[in-house]
Amino acid sequence: MFRKIALAATAGLLAWSGLAAQADAINDAQIAHIAYTAGSIDVAAGKQALAKSTNKDVRAFAEEMVRDHASVNDQALALVKKLGVAPQDNPTSVALSKGAADELKKLAQLNGAAFDRAYVANEVAYHRTVNGALKDTLIPSAQNPELKALLETGLRLFSEHQTHAEHLAMKIG
Repeated sequence: MFRKIALAATAGLLAWSGLAAQADAINDAQIAHIAYTAGSIDVAAGKQALAKSTNKDVRAFAEEMVRDHASVNDQALALVKKLGVAPQDNPTSVALSKGAADELKKLAQLNGAAFDRAYVANEVAYHRTVNGALKDTLIPSAQNPELKALLETGLRLFSEHQTHAEHLAMKIG
């Protein structure tokens, strides 16, 4: 069951797979929007988990996701405002939003331990994918040093999230 859930969660993240091919064409405004969208997706997933889960460990993890991703998004918004840049919607951010909406619908149909396992499996897959995109595409493609620094800070934090999610998955698995 866990493997099936993890595969379904990974399938929802395939929008990132085309990102490497776009690396030369992607600009800082698009990178900022992709990063912000990814953070917003995890805030929404965390809020859903807080509304549905009664597992104290899952709830603590979800609270961490909401807090940390909202904080990074606040920093990203402040940076784009400071730079006078308007984040640009792009195929990757649109695909991410659609995939996330589909995943939230799937998770909404689950309850109890099944929800907890699916939510955590999705978080493992999501952080693995987002961290890979940050490391391999978004950070190397960012031109603005402040944006690049914010993405690097996010990568360090989100790598910790991935480790936390992996440990939690083993615990509740």
